[in-house]
Amino acid sequence: MFNQLFDQPDTIKRHFNAPLLEERLRYLTFRAEQGSKLSVLQEIASFQLICIKYLPLEKDRVITLDKINSATNRWAVYSIQHYRSKNHSSLPRKKRFIQHATQWLSFLNRIEIPKKPPIPTKITEFTDYMRDEKGIAEVTILKIHQQLLNFFRQIKKDPSSFFNDLTPGNLDELLTKIFQERSYARNSIRLYVSRLRIFLRYAESRCWCTSGIADSIKTPRSYPHQGLPSGPSWEDVQRLLKNTEGDGPSNIRARAIILLLAIYGLRSSEVRQLRLEDIDWENETLRLKHSKLGPTQQFPLVQTVGHALVDYIKKARLRSSTYREIFLTITAPFHPLSSLGYIVGRRWKPLNVAIKHHGAHSLRHACATRLINQGISLKTIADQLGHRSLETTRIYAKVDLTRLREVANFNMGGLS
Repeated sequence: MFNQLFDQPDTIKRHFNAPLLEERLRYLTFRAEQGSKLSVLQEIASFQLICIKYLPLEKDRVITLDKINSATNRWAVYSIQHYRSKNHSSLPRKKRFIQHATQWLSFLNRIEIPKKPPIPTKITEFTDYMRDEKGIAEVTILKIHQQLLNFFRQIKKDPSSFFNDLTPGNLDELLTKIFQERSYARNSIRLYVSRLRIFLRYAESRCWCTSGIADSIKTPRSYPHQGLPSGPSWEDVQRLLKNTEGDGPSNIRARAIILLLAIYGLRSSEVRQLRLEDIDWENETLRLKHSKLGPTQQFPLVQTVGHALVDYIKKARLRSSTYREIFLTITAPFHPLSSLGYIVGRRWKPLNVAIKHHGAHSLRHACATRLINQGISLKTIADQLGHRSLETTRIYAKVDLTRLREVANFNMGGLS
């Protein structure tokens, strides 16, 4: 292995004679099989020797994250003194030390990951109630669940002790402090309070706190559909697609993703969760389970999208991967994508399009507005986008510029 990675005899000899030879070679072989580039394997091998020097790997069976962080700092101090260059102690280099050490030791099952604190029973009971009795979508439950955990972490209290002395006054003080520290936008405050109010109403029903607490929370006044959806025009979407031209794996993958987002109006999570078996090539259909709706839906596989998916699967997707998700990372270690924001956002930036958000959701807005302008009924659009309520879809009618122009040009028959 080292003969393939390095040219200098002294370097090869140093790697062969260093401790933990079998453990190092096993991990390097695994990364090579995962498709890591030569330069990445060379860096891994070099950092393995640094790990051996600064971590008690020959003495301790299990290494903690604190020990890794401490070793990183000691290595950084030595590097800047030895090489007389700040580059060796720069943040990116320190991050790579932590990354390589963590990944290698995780592979060897020799790292101690701190256990997450147990979830308070009152929050668990509430999420079960939302799921089992209210039938709320799982994605919404997860968001509320995470917000509640963050809330109690911010106020540094457990739900049990929180309810003991809860009054409208001290609750208002807590929320004011939270919103000032994080500079929440008006709509973000409204959503935050709305979710907390649901939890407090449940708490009142369980007699955890006095009644009336939930309704006492003050929120900023907001109006239905007061903000226009921040989305690009369809011409902007076409310009975005031109930014994916080329035969590089990154462009091929981005083209398929952007087409799915723009033509079907999918959510980012829905694209990431698409699996190979969701495409019926013979019948030219796409099977989709909306993240906020239960039933699985079938859509016709648009020819342009089909060609883009075939191109990606044949030319850019790792063929030997055992993952069934369609979209994977381009570089090793290969795994399903965890986000699409960067893939879309980096192609929006050079276009200087005047939109508030440049992530994947911007294309969902573009799809909805285009369908409105084509005269598609709100019910049909709601079904395609996976909206439970027509009110959610109705906001896109506000940006139906084509119809607004028709109204503006309407001949009023001489009335003035």
